[in-house]
Amino acid sequence: MYKILAKINKVLLPSFTKQGLDISKAKKWQMAIIGYRAFVTKRAVE
Repeated sequence: MYKILAKINKVLLPSFTKQGLDISKAKKWQMAIIGYRAFVTKRAVE
């Protein structure tokens, strides 16, 4: 389930690393997306 969700996230959600976002200057909604993507990616790898 998490592998499918990770593929959907890759298509739909923005990639902040490609945009060159500085984590220390990220807004709360950007941090929430980063955390969510990290959680789903970690679960997909397991």
